[in-house]
Amino acid sequence: MVLLTLQWIEFTEFTTSALIRQKRKEKRQKRSLERKTQGEEGGEFVAGRKRLRKEVKPSSPLRLVIDCSFDNLMMFKDVRKLHKQIQRCYAVNRRAVHPVQFYLTSLGGQLKQNMDKTDEGWVNWKDITVKAEAYHEVVAKEQLVYLTSDSPNVLTELDDTKAYVIGGLVDHNHHKGITFERAQELGIDHAQLPLNSFVKMNSRKVLAVNHVFEIMLVYLEKRDWQEAFFTVLPLRKGATPLGQEGTATEEKDEEEDSDRDSDTAETVIQNTTNTQDQQEKGQGGQDTLQLKEAPKEQTAA
Repeated sequence: MVLLTLQWIEFTEFTTSALIRQKRKEKRQKRSLERKTQGEEGGEFVAGRKRLRKEVKPSSPLRLVIDCSFDNLMMFKDVRKLHKQIQRCYAVNRRAVHPVQFYLTSLGGQLKQNMDKTDEGWVNWKDITVKAEAYHEVVAKEQLVYLTSDSPNVLTELDDTKAYVIGGLVDHNHHKGITFERAQELGIDHAQLPLNSFVKMNSRKVLAVNHVFEIMLVYLEKRDWQEAFFTVLPLRKGATPLGQEGTATEEKDEEEDSDRDSDTAETVIQNTTNTQDQQEKGQGGQDTLQLKEAPKEQTAA
């Protein structure tokens, strides 16, 4: 009798467990069916949303060119800083609402050596044109506009048919006016950003390469120079709207200030790649860019 009672208890427990498992299975199947149904009903919406995301991020026909021909004028520590600025430009362009046609010209010497040594993956960067030739050999001269703070011309609107050149020079202001002189020698157009029309600064108006690049990107999105300047310029440069009293401290030692010329930030760009891209790149070609520190020096532009 005791044996029969134990067997009945075991049978009851087994049956109860089986029922519980069956109910759980039915619930999982029901949830799975609901998700599938929702996916089918929303498939068109999801696909449309993906298309919409692509539609709001068209590439701009405007070209931004970094002129890397000043390699022999910089100390190696400044070359490394220029490399960081270029990394920053690449990163923000990949994230921009309207990414520009990005060019690196005259790439060679110390800069290329440093890029090859410390950032091997740069050769797999997307949406960028890298040339060893000079910018005026890559783009027709009549399409070029050199951005330099020494130019008497003020840039008010951007022309999509033009290629705007930024001088890739980190020199602590040792080579004043060199980009303006080169533009004049080549007989190409030149202009300065309309900084004085919108901004009062307590430090030099010579900006870092990445600052100029980012200002152009923000202007393409907002079509507002003042908003572009105050979105990009670091507070430590003492930038305040024109007509308002500045609160920043006066500029100190020139080289010390240039070392603080850009805000510190961490930027991680993980570009979407498909399996085929990964196979083609192999182990060494990740399209990932991590900038631990924002670039800090000024450019001649």
